[in-house]
Order: sequence, then structure tokens, then C-alpha cells
Amino acid sequence: MDLQSLAVVLRAALSHVPEERKAAEASLTQFLALVADVIVSIIAIHVNASELFQYTPQHLVRLLQIIVDGNCDMAVRQFASIHFKNFVAKNWSPTDPEEKHIIPESDKSMVRENILGFVTQLPPLLRAQLGESIKTLILADYPEQWPSLLPWVTHNLESQDQIFGALYVLRILARKYEFKSEDERIPLYQIVEECFPRLLNILRNLVPISNPPIEVADLIKLICKIFWSSIYLEIPKQLFDPNVFNTWMILFLNLLERPVPVEGQPLDPDARKSWGWWKVKKWIIHILNRLYTRFADMKLQRPESKAFAQMFQKNYAGKILGCHLQLLNAIRTGGYLPDRVINLILQYLTNSVTKNSMYQLMQPQIDIILFEIIFPLMCFNDSDQMLWDEDPHEYVRKGYDIIEDLYSPRTAAMDFVSELVRKRGKSNLQKFIHFIVEIFMRYNEASIEVKPYRQKDGALLAIGTLCDRLKQTEPYKAELERMLVQHVFPEFSSHVGHLRAKAAWVAGQYAHINFSDQNNFRKAMHCVISGLRDPELPVRAAAFWRCMASSEADEEVEDTGALAAVGCLRAISTILESISSLPHLFPQIEPTLLPILRRMLTSDGQDVYEEVLEIVSYMTFYSPTISLEMWGLWPLMMEALNDWAIDFFENILVPLDNYISRGTDQYIACKDPDYQQSLWRALSSIMTDQNMEDSDIIPAPKLIEVVFQNCKGQVDHWIEPYLRLTIDRLRRAVKPYLKSLLVQVIANTLYYNPSLTLGTLHKLGVATEIFNLWFGMLQQVKKSGIRANFKREHDKKVCCLGLTSLISLPANHIPPEALERIFKATLELLVSYKDQVAESKRENEAAAEDLDGFDGDEEDEDIESDKEMGYDDEDGDEVSSVNLQKLREARGFQPHYDDDDDDSDDDFSDDEELQSPIDEVDPFIFFVDTIQGMQASDPARFQSLMQTLDFRYQALANGLAQHAEERKVEIEKEKLEKANAQ
Repeated sequence: MDLQSLAVVLRAALSHVPEERKAAEASLTQFLALVADVIVSIIAIHVNASELFQYTPQHLVRLLQIIVDGNCDMAVRQFASIHFKNFVAKNWSPTDPEEKHIIPESDKSMVRENILGFVTQLPPLLRAQLGESIKTLILADYPEQWPSLLPWVTHNLESQDQIFGALYVLRILARKYEFKSEDERIPLYQIVEECFPRLLNILRNLVPISNPPIEVADLIKLICKIFWSSIYLEIPKQLFDPNVFNTWMILFLNLLERPVPVEGQPLDPDARKSWGWWKVKKWIIHILNRLYTRFADMKLQRPESKAFAQMFQKNYAGKILGCHLQLLNAIRTGGYLPDRVINLILQYLTNSVTKNSMYQLMQPQIDIILFEIIFPLMCFNDSDQMLWDEDPHEYVRKGYDIIEDLYSPRTAAMDFVSELVRKRGKSNLQKFIHFIVEIFMRYNEASIEVKPYRQKDGALLAIGTLCDRLKQTEPYKAELERMLVQHVFPEFSSHVGHLRAKAAWVAGQYAHINFSDQNNFRKAMHCVISGLRDPELPVRAAAFWRCMASSEADEEVEDTGALAAVGCLRAISTILESISSLPHLFPQIEPTLLPILRRMLTSDGQDVYEEVLEIVSYMTFYSPTISLEMWGLWPLMMEALNDWAIDFFENILVPLDNYISRGTDQYIACKDPDYQQSLWRALSSIMTDQNMEDSDIIPAPKLIEVVFQNCKGQVDHWIEPYLRLTIDRLRRAVKPYLKSLLVQVIANTLYYNPSLTLGTLHKLGVATEIFNLWFGMLQQVKKSGIRANFKREHDKKVCCLGLTSLISLPANHIPPEALERIFKATLELLVSYKDQVAESKRENEAAAEDLDGFDGDEEDEDIESDKEMGYDDEDGDEVSSVNLQKLREARGFQPHYDDDDDDSDDDFSDDEELQSPIDEVDPFIFFVDTIQGMQASDPARFQSLMQTLDFRYQALANGLAQHAEERKVEIEKEKLEKANAQ
């Protein structure tokens, strides 16, 4: 197909007329004869059906010609660019070794020869698509298959009209090595050697330009990004030259100090923060912060970098601090700074608090920093009010989004205050608290029309932020209860919505304190709950409950109530967690909470369903027993799960687990309602739903496991139904993690009753199929050599118990060849489990040692200790977020991406802190006892089995037998220690 014909067909593919689209599909199928590629990106341009493209030689080259053809319709060019990007991403270097390589090397060579020159010819929309394709090519081909790339970049860096294209490509190239290990970064050293002198020369020419156009900012931003990627993990040796490094730093500091141009700044807030000159500031601060993090602490330096670190601290760290403080003056004067810039600057200040030399530079201005910059950032502001009014649900989401916290000036301000009073508290805590108390007093004394509501909000945030310090520091510790009663609890009845929400949050922060007056504790509980149902509140929870049925005219009031409701519910959860060691209080609280829970577990509570389920989880876990009234919530959750709450399945799993594991007798005995039947109906509906993705049903097999582990010997009649359900879903499962969980259901039923389960599998005619799948999954490993399935300790343990239970069956149930296979698989799995448990133990011990022995900055010697402040860290191992970051870097921690695994299974780790009846079962002792039982009851069978084992398996068996004896001794020792401790 020639270029003109291809353009015509692509244009037809955009048609809204079905006949034209079908004709285009027929033409493409006729002319492009090799492998089909589905253009999912059609969705982005509002075409309902995906059109099929097939590959013929030079197809990618023709697409490139269309993309750069200025005479071609822009929609067609965009369509072609998206298809080009997707096709290249999928087919340029297939990750599956069995997948056919359909792009001829001749076409690849033509693409590599032409694609770079097109960068400067395209508008930004198309350039972004082409950039993604260049990234794919670089990741796959550089340097081996694309040696001409770097010479092209260096040549075009010298060409005035090609500088942008060269920088654009160089940024992609440098980013390839941003997170690479030292051995993998070797090609980067040549890139730096060839390009950095040229980059420095370009930057030197750009910085002095007066009244620079926005295009200059774009060039400088690209240079900064290239620099960032090149220095993120390790400083290239070329920059260790003091003269070279000084030249870079002079230019960076010049750009940082220089005001951004006034002309051309967008008025729209979102566009303004993304404006090129503010982006330049942000990237320069990124670079300077990274250098400071890497070289501000001499104890973290390798011998070869110590001289450089000393030079950086002496010549630049203080200058950077001065520039940062100058920028922050905009907050005092009402000027503009993007949120991300403020956040990054405050990170630098927070890191500087622990350094004596840096703190001495800050100290003369510390009051200005604290009271005129930091505290205003903590106060409720115009942006908050706008979001509160226009999108209150987004306001709530942002308040609990840890990703938002990474960019938030308010979070950075809170971190600064926390670090300042932690490390420099002797000189700052008292005056900061005095400042907060003055705000409280002014607020109380002012008339309602002029009360400083926003400052009161900031003061409450400050008190909540310093909670840990104040709870353990005199004289503040003794005054906390009075502070809550006088300054926090009254705000639950405030007419200002954000103050009610902030009061609920502060109450949650201080829920752990011991109230000297139990009436005050009850008042705290009443205030939190009244936030949901007190009719005196102008915006009350009752209004929120009616929000789904209310008119649009009431929506603003309803949503304001929703914010208070969320804050109150979270505060209730915090209070329940704080009294978890006092289970006798839960029955007393239950009558107060039940009306709220009954109402909010219906569709009325969809917006706060997670928070409500968390409260139900606490009540069913910590209460001495689960009352019949609490059991009354089960049908509400099951009704919601069957109707609209499938997105909350993972949250519903927790209380359902509690009901079954802690109220097993009620679960088994009660027939009205029939809890067993209702669970079956819900799980069977979910697991048989053809539209459910694998990730959506993860809680289902977990709940089946809960049933069989907790109801041993009492639910025989559910073996066959749940096995049918599990096997049917197992045949359709794709994700390895779901497959593992479904096989574990079978393992759990074997452990529950091996004879009944095996008989059922034979009855269903699936025994051979299931065991072949199971053993195949046990043998699958990744390229790294680790198991592809059953990754967690818990997974391996469940499989071991299930397989060992099979071994316990008499000879007429398990033929010799099957017994041999089961025995060997169990041996290998037990060894793997043993190694994983040992490795986890070693890692935990190493982490504890690292934390215990971690030293702060060597300039910290004069900083007052926490003990001097009357602050006693009971745990003894708390480390600030700043120090944790240092620790990670000192230990060489870097982000790890498993390219072999396109599943997110590794997210499921033993950090889930699983609790189940099998916790008390040692799989090694269980296995050895089972084998010894066979030896005693059927010596001939035992002898025959042993004769099938080669030397390796005999050694494994002997090792496990010895380990089982060691475990018996350890378990008895643990029991004795536990008894003595009571």
C-alpha cells in the first residue's frame, strides 16, 4: 500500500459511519498481510470498535512519513503516531522469547536512521508519541544495535537549529541509566564525557539572555533533566573536577536566584505551576536537594567522595540554603510559588535542621521561618476553601492520599515542625506552643464575626502534628486533657465545617492519652459520634445520610456534612484502636455505635463505606465476644456485597474473617439467618461471574480458606460445592497469584479432611488434572531462580499441610507412584519454606541491628537529646523519615523492578500478618509425625517409599527430620518463656 492510500485508509478508520470503518478494515486486511495489531488507542478518539492493522515491509516507515507530513490532516497524523507508538512498544523487541519477531531488521534500521530528525519537526502532541517510541528503541537497541545514536546527539548539540531535538533525545538516553547499578551505568560515562562539556557551553550561552522567550526555558529544563538523570545515583567522575562542578553550580544558583519573568506567566493556576520557568526552578531545586542529600553527611561517604563532600558542604550547602530562604519570602509578601517548589525547599530546610553548621545559618531567621512561613502554610487557605466548596469528596481524598503528601507544602511544613522540635526542641518547642496558645486565646476572645477560623485550623493541625512529642514531654503532657476539652471538643459544634473536621482529626490523634477524668473520655466519644448524628450541627451527619436522595440544591450542605462524617468516622477508628488493650470497653461502646453502623452499611453509606467497615473490623476483633447485635450486621454486608459493594470486597473480607474465626459456633449453628448459605451465595455469584477480573475476586478464596481452617470437622457438606466452584474458576484464572490462592483452597480442604477431599476430586473426575497443575506450578521458577507461585511463607505452609495430609492416607487411596511424587514435592517445598523463614529472620535481625546502630550527622553532637527534653521514646527504635532515607541510601537501597513478572503478585507478602488456626501447626513436625505414623502402621509401604529416594532426597528427608526435632525443642522453650512472662 502506497503512502497516499495508507493515509486515506487511516482517515476512513476515524469515520463515525460504520460502513466506512468496515471498508477501511477490509482494505487494511487486504493490503497488509502479516501479523495483526489491535489499535486500542482508537478508543481515545471516540471510535467504538478496534480496527485491525497487519504488518508489511516498510509499514513503520510509511507511518513515520504520515506523522511528519504537514499537509496531512492532524487527526490522521495523531492516529498514525499512536499506532506507531503502540506497534513499536509491542513488536520492536518482544519480551516473550516464543513471540515471533515481525519487524525486519532492514525496517528497524530505516526507522533508527530517520526517527531522530523528526523530533524538531513535530508539534508537542505528536512529539510526545514519537518520544515514547524513541524510548522503546533506546531501551532495546542502545548501544549495541544503535552505535550512531550518540554521535548524532553530539553533532546536533553543535547545530543551532537542532539543539532542542538533540537535548530531547539525550534526556531519553540519560534516563535509561537513571536507576541502573554501577556496572550497568558504564555507557553513561561515555555519554557524560561526550555531552556534558557541550551541555555546559549551551547553558552558559542561555543563562545571560535578557528577556528570554519561553523556548529558552524549555532548553534549560531539558538540560536540568539530563543532569538529574546522570547524577541521581552517582556523580560522574567528570563533575568531581572542582572547576567544572563550580561552573555548573554558578549557573544553577544564578537561575535559582533570578526572578522568573513576569511577562507570559499564565493566569490559570494549573497552567501557571506548569509554566516553563517555574519548571526550571523546580528541576534546579531537585538537583540541589539531591546533591545535598548525597553529600551533606560525611559518615555516608565512600573514601573517594569525601573530599568532594567536604567541598560541597563548605562552598555550596549554605548558598543553596540562602537562595531557598529568599524564594520562601514570597509566602510572606503574598507572592507566588508553586506548591511543588515550596515542598522541595522545605525538604531541604528539614534536612538542614540536624546539621549544626546549617542550623546556625537558619537560627537568626528561625522565628520568621516558623511563624511567617511555616505556620501560614499549615493554615486553611483559599484553595482549600474552593476545593471544600466545589469538590468536597476530592478534598477528603487529598487529605488521606500519601501521593498528595509527597507534593504538599502543608505536609512539608508539618515535617519541618516535627523535625525542628525533635532535634532543636529546647529552643523552639516552648515558643511555638506559646504561639499556638496565643492563637487559641485570640480565637476564644474574638466575636463570632472576626474569629480567626483559618488560624485556629492551623493551630489544631500543629497540635495534632506534635502529638507524639507533647504526649511525652512535660509540662505539656499534663495539660493535654484540658487542652482537648477547652480548645478541641468545642469545635465539634462549630458552624465552620473545616474546623469540625479538624477537631475530629485532632481527637483521633490524642485518643491514646489516659484521661484522668473518665467523663472527658466519654465526652470525646460523644463528640466524635455527635459529628454524625447531633441535630444541633448546622451541617450534620443526618443530612449526609440523606445526601443520595437530596436535591441538587442541598448538595453543598450535604457534602460539607460528608467531610465532617469522614473525619468523625476516622477518629472513632483511632479511638477504638487506642483502647484495643481494654477489650471490656468495647461492649460499653457498642450500643452507641450500632445505630450508625446499621445505617451506614446500607447504600446510604457508600461514600464512607471503608471507614465504616474499619470500625466493624475493630468491634469484631477486639471485643471479648461478638454479640448477637453485632452479628446483625452480617446480612447488611452480604446484601451490599451482592448488590453494589464489590469494589469493597477486600475491606469486607476483614470483618467476615473475624465473624467466622471468632464466632465459629454462631456461624455454624445459626440457621436464621443462615450465615453459611449467605456466604456461599455471595462467593458463588462472584466466582462464576464471567465479567470479574482475576484481581477482583482475590478475597473469595481467602474467605473459603477461613471457613475450612476454622470449622474443621463441622462443614463436610461444603467440601464438594466449594471444590466445584474453585476448580471451575481455576480453569479460567490467568494471574499466578489467584491460581496459587485457588490451589491453596484445595490444599486447605485436604488438610481439613484428606479422604473426603480426594474422594470428591475423583468423583468430579479432576484428580489427575488438579495434581498435575499443582505440581507443575510448584516447579515453575522465574529467570532469577525464585518460585513463580506460592511465594509467601503462608502459601508454602498451606501447601505443605495439604500434601502431608495426603501422605497420611492409607495405601488404597494413594498408589505408590503418586505417593513418591507427593513425598518428593513436599520435601522440596518444606526445604524452600525453611529457607524462606530463615531468610526473613535474618533480614529482620539485620534491619533491627542497622536501626540500632544507625548514627546521625556527625555534627549532631551538640544537639540536645530527647531525654533532656523529658521525651522518652518507649520503643527505642523510632527513626525519623529523614534518617530512614539516609539509612536506605547508606545501605544501597534502590527501587527494584522485576522485568520478568508482569503481575503485581509481589505486592502480596507476609507483611499481611496473617492470623489463622494453622499458626500453631509446625509443618516440619506435622510432616515427620505423619511419616513416622506410616512407618508404624505400614512398615512395608514406608520401606518401599524410602527405596525410591535417591541420595539427594534421602539427605533432604534426614535434614528435615533433624530440623523437626529442633523445632520441638524451640516450641517448648517458647511455651515456657511465655508461661514465665505471665
